[in-house]
Parts: sequence; C-alpha cells; structure tokens
Amino acid sequence: MSGQTKFLLQESQMPKAWYNLQADLPKPLPAVLHPGTHQPVGPDDLAPLFPMELILQEVSTEREIEIPEPVREIYQLWRPAPLFRAHRLEKALGTPAKILYKYEGVSPAGSHKPNTAIPQAFYNKQAGVKRLTTETGAGQWGTSLSFAGSLFDLEVLVFQVRVSYDQKPYRRAVMETYGARCLPSPSTETQYGRSVLAQRPDHPGSLGIAISEAVELAVQRDDTKYALGSVLNHVLLHQTVIGLEAMEQMQMADAWPDVVVGCTGGGSNFAGIAFPFIGHGLRGGPKPRIVAVEPAACPSLTRGKYAYDYGDTGHMTPLTKMHTLGSTFTPPGFHAGGLRYHGMAPMVSHAKELGLMEAVAYTQNQCFEAGVLFARSEGIVPAPEANHAVKGAIEEALRCKREGKSETILFGLCGHGHFDMAAYQKYFAGELKEESYDEKELAMALSGLPSVAEPA
Repeated sequence: MSGQTKFLLQESQMPKAWYNLQADLPKPLPAVLHPGTHQPVGPDDLAPLFPMELILQEVSTEREIEIPEPVREIYQLWRPAPLFRAHRLEKALGTPAKILYKYEGVSPAGSHKPNTAIPQAFYNKQAGVKRLTTETGAGQWGTSLSFAGSLFDLEVLVFQVRVSYDQKPYRRAVMETYGARCLPSPSTETQYGRSVLAQRPDHPGSLGIAISEAVELAVQRDDTKYALGSVLNHVLLHQTVIGLEAMEQMQMADAWPDVVVGCTGGGSNFAGIAFPFIGHGLRGGPKPRIVAVEPAACPSLTRGKYAYDYGDTGHMTPLTKMHTLGSTFTPPGFHAGGLRYHGMAPMVSHAKELGLMEAVAYTQNQCFEAGVLFARSEGIVPAPEANHAVKGAIEEALRCKREGKSETILFGLCGHGHFDMAAYQKYFAGELKEESYDEKELAMALSGLPSVAEPA
C-alpha cells in the first residue's frame, strides 16, 4: 500500500444490491407502533406516507435487496466513490496507524444523501406520486431530494429548520436551482407550524418540528408522499452502498479496518459505512470496533434514553424504540445542522444495545479544529457534520500513537463544507460558541416520553 493514496472501483464493481443488517441481527428490532393505538403498525398504516416498495423494504429481513437498474444508472454519475489513504494526516499526527476515508462529497449534492434520495424518488415516481414533502437541517438532505426530484419530474417541498435556513442561504439557493421550494420551519403553511409560532414567534426550529410540518401536508393529498433522509430502515439500507464499496476497496488496499468511525445524527451515514462491516462480523468475519461520533450538544446515543418515542415533535409519526432526548427537545443552534435530531435510528440504537458498536460525543470547536487539520493535510474541507467523524478518527489515531499500535482506521467523510464557510470564518475569528443544551429542558423532554407497553 506504500505510496498509494486513492482506491477506485470500476462502474462494473458498484454494488448491485443493498445490504440489510436485519438479516444478521442476533435479536430482531422492536416493533414499530401506531401513534394513536400504540399497537404494531402494518403496511396500510404507513401507506399514507410512503409507496409500498419502500414500506416492504422497511420491514424486510432479506439480506440483499436489488438496486433497480435506473437507480444504478443515476448512481454512476458519482459512484463508485473514492477511498483515500490519509498519508499526510498520519504524518501530521505522528501516528503509526493507517487512516483511510470513504469520501461521499463527490456526489452532485456534495454529500452521501443522494444514495437514498434517488431510490426514494424512483419508487415514488413508479407509484404515481406527483409531490414529495420533506424536512432538512443543514440542507444536505433537502438539496439531495431536490436533485432527485428534478431527475424524476417530482415537485419537492422542503421544510428547513429555521436556524439552518438563516445560517446557510446557499443551500436554499441550490434547492431552488434544482426546482424545489424551500420554507423555514416552523412555517405559517401548516397548522402545526402556526401553533409553534403562536407560542414562540422566534422559534429556531428543530428537525422534529420540520418533520411534523412535512408529514401534515403529505397526508392531506393523495398525490403527495413524505420522504425522510435518515432514521428509517429503508433509508439506512440505501446508504449501505458506502460500506459495500469500502469493503471492496479495503481489499484493494490489502487492508481491513480495526476501527470504523462515522458521524451520527439520525444515523444514515453512520449505518452506510458501518453496517456492512458489522454484518460481515456477525457472519463470522473479523469484527472491527465500530465508533459513532455525535455532537455533545445533541447527544442522543450518549445521553439519551432507549425508549419508545415519536419521530416528530407534533406526534404524527409512528413510535419507534430508539435512543432519544425526547421528541419535544429542541437542540441548540450549533452548525452541524444535520446532526440536530432528538432521536437515533432504531436500527443504530438496537445495534448499540446489542453491544455491536460504541458512541462518543465532542463539542463543535473540537470538531472544527479536527476539520481544519484535515483540510490542511488532505485538501478537502469537510462539512461540520463530517468533522465529527474526522475528530473520532484522529482520536483513534492518537490512541494508536500512545499505545504504539499500527491499527487501520476507516472513517466516512460524508460531505464537503463548501456551503458552510461562514461557520469556518466564525471558528477562525474565535466566535464559534460552544452551544450546550439546557439540562432542565432535557429532563423535561425525557419525562414526557410516551407511556408504552412494549409488545410481547
């Protein structure tokens, strides 16, 4: 591997099927419950929100689910994505560890999100849907679904968390360039948004609120469905193209990871890089340590409770068992908007409960410091979300340095930060505040978790 820094697959080597971790889990996922009856949901309960093909993927326990050929053709605009050996970062750290990263910033939207936006748009188009509603934080998901909607001639309406809407105007401009409509959330266009603004006109918004607004409009029209950028099983499934490609590339590099690191907000990017390696280990292969890195200001895995909760603030979505800070919890306005979500994907949460992974949390200044070091070493400016994975990988490399171990570290660089330079400017000016949540608000949100009798 000496002197080699980039590992590229041919288009013919791109995965032909997504990997479903549910097939290999030693214990099945807890049931998803109806928000009204608290009974397990069936396909008909989800039909107002999603097309049937996505519902079937949501509940599937098949190990492999074929990627439709039209989706693979569009994937080829940027996939297979490159895997890099971070020689210069290794040198800067003085570590004996090998650091490799899978770079998803090569997609048209600049992140990993099109990996699921494209198939979601495809299946909705097949089902005769005309319009998609969704939420977005930093704007990576909104941008990606807008891009996908333009390819399949779908109208896209995006509710962007207000603090990110204000922080990142260029993300909104990209969404509009792709033909989508982007609104700050909470908005005046939904009953729920108006109710939130009536209580607090300057509400900064949250992903939970934006989800409620998108769901409210989706269920009002037969030609409209809802699209989610993280958390749900089918979304995590689509992202596994990342890890599947990385496994092939690691073999090209004549290496295998001892540690796999990913940033976590809702869990899709993390699952994309980590789940194929977890599954390989469960089937008898080597078992790398799997490390999820989350923001200290929204620490669902490290401070949340593993319990049934709503996915949205308005309590319109089904109840899932997950690590949660409480659906009414409003994270502070730190810059990694894609990680500002009160809950963690049920399958990621389940994997943590089973001891298949671990989690750590860092502050945003710690993560920006890591991102700047990475940019000055490797030349790529990471998104604020991706900086969390960079920080996690650096900490693992420094541990190897202390312990004198030459381990191989793989991390997911989920997107570039070209639309986040205002945050970098604040960091360099010493104006990037350490946003912290209110302990009383967290306690209140957790005390309000729904009382649910878990199905036998």
